[in-house]
Amino acid sequence: MLITILEVLILLFVIFAFIGVANSAYNAKRFVISKYNVKSSKLKKNLRICHLSDLHGWQYGKDNADLIKAIDELSPDMIIFSGDILTGSLPYKTWPLETNLLKELSSRYPVYAANGNHESELRWFYEDFHRFYDTYISDMDKFGIKLLNNESMNLDEYGIKLTGLELPHEYFRKVIIRKMPAEYMKETIGGPDPDRFNLLIAHNPQYFPRYAEWGADLTLSGHIHGGIIKLPVLGGVVSPAFYLFPKYDGGLFKIKDRTMVLSRGLGTHTIPIRVFNPGELVVIDLEAENGEAK
Repeated sequence: MLITILEVLILLFVIFAFIGVANSAYNAKRFVISKYNVKSSKLKKNLRICHLSDLHGWQYGKDNADLIKAIDELSPDMIIFSGDILTGSLPYKTWPLETNLLKELSSRYPVYAANGNHESELRWFYEDFHRFYDTYISDMDKFGIKLLNNESMNLDEYGIKLTGLELPHEYFRKVIIRKMPAEYMKETIGGPDPDRFNLLIAHNPQYFPRYAEWGADLTLSGHIHGGIIKLPVLGGVVSPAFYLFPKYDGGLFKIKDRTMVLSRGLGTHTIPIRVFNPGELVVIDLEAENGEAK
């Protein structure tokens, strides 16, 4: 009996679904290291940053021992978290899974962070978790981690102004992408420092044009999870806002002399899918003009 086109399509779907599930299960247990170099005459000296994003309670080895080991082997000068260390709807479960990582890293390196939408969701939506947000803030302070939410600080040794941007809920809505007014950045976090290298931690990468326009020499972002499924040529398939083939899915992007390094994230949540898209630990070597990277 001849095989119909419908039967062929069903068979192909089953095969690709099996491959996707198997690959996602494989990627759930591993991460890759991606390295980038950014040069600037504004920097006083070279430094290496390990950029972590979107952990969502994910672990690599017991108490994240494998991730900590990989970071130690890279010998960074500082660690930057660009949000979503926990999952907003499950903070009591996901936060304790990351506290050892935070304690260990902050005992070895300067650690800076800004909220992602999941940390902010503890205040936006979940009334039962409002009190837990205080626990989160208290723990970050206890660990010695500098949390910058619409705040800035100067890292004089490197000639850097470091700013953390926390966007409100309407900038993370599903399907409909809210436009950011031209003056929003300046009104929220003030202006950049023209005499320093302006390093911005901003969880949502879709507003990179505004970050660049504001004056961020380098933006560190996450949120997109690499597009969940990564296809050859096409890249990431879907963003958390449910729009297909997001322009910014992962990697290095430039607008003139402004740069964004977008992490594909280390974890996932809700539906744990990462097809051809393993977790990612990002390493950025910032090089002072005429300097040498590590």
